[in-house]
Amino acid sequence: MKLNMKNIDEILRYFPNKIYQIFFNLFQENSKIAEELQEIRMRAERPIILKLRERDLILQYNITQAEILQIVERLCENSIYAYKNQICEGFITVKGGHRIGLTGSCVIENGKIINVKHISSLNFRIAREVLNCSTRVLREVIDIENKSIYNTILVAPPGRGKTTMLRDIIRRLSNGIDEINFKGKTCGVVDERGEIAAMYKGIPQNDIGIRTDVIDNVPKPEAMRILVRSMAPQIIACDEIGSKEDIEAINYVMCSGVKGIFTAHGNDIEDVCKNPWMAQLINNHIFERIIQLNSKQKGDSKCIIA
Repeated sequence: MKLNMKNIDEILRYFPNKIYQIFFNLFQENSKIAEELQEIRMRAERPIILKLRERDLILQYNITQAEILQIVERLCENSIYAYKNQICEGFITVKGGHRIGLTGSCVIENGKIINVKHISSLNFRIAREVLNCSTRVLREVIDIENKSIYNTILVAPPGRGKTTMLRDIIRRLSNGIDEINFKGKTCGVVDERGEIAAMYKGIPQNDIGIRTDVIDNVPKPEAMRILVRSMAPQIIACDEIGSKEDIEAINYVMCSGVKGIFTAHGNDIEDVCKNPWMAQLINNHIFERIIQLNSKQKGDSKCIIA
């Protein structure tokens, strides 16, 4: 398959032959679809839907329950039991950093999901790194005078590139930036859901820099404390904060002399402050920079100096 789209190939390998051929022919006819592809949604006995950059493309093929099970078995390397914990979390991360969400009939015990049966929906989220997308934002994040960074929070609605931006910021801070004589910093990434580094068998699938340590599949508050105690980071990065426990852990990080870069959902800072725990952090001026990512233009942003 000569699409020059390695990340797409990494997904197609899990598909049954018939579905693989449908995608193969589609991309051969129009390679732009592969370039714009963001998600592949599969629902039992319903058409496969491709989410592109600006529109949805509905394929004239109803995937069966048996085909979904076959895909899940391939995703789990023919050992669903070995992936049970990930399945109960609602997603599986595969080589290349791609994340597959799944739903079905959940088995609950003591208020916790212990199994997911009859998986009926899959959502393949295509991982795409956008290297150097943080160039403009970094000007606001880096404290040139003190050779450090400002405690920063990135704000944007879901799907607007917060995680992509955070990943590239960490990569560049970790590697160092020669053009401004900024030496690389030891970074710790809290990757509870595997979206930043996308660890696969202990290896980050995304480029997060040479001085970056990752802890994944651990609740954010505990992961922040573990990183501070065990890896002595200069910077900690964490995605989608908002709970009371998150805020307590961030206070612990700051009191330990560690700088932080975080993200939060919201259209703007007023939106974020509707969460009382976030309002407490912001009103106490814990964040020195609040950066609202523009939803219309990639890389565009508005910085508020707190």
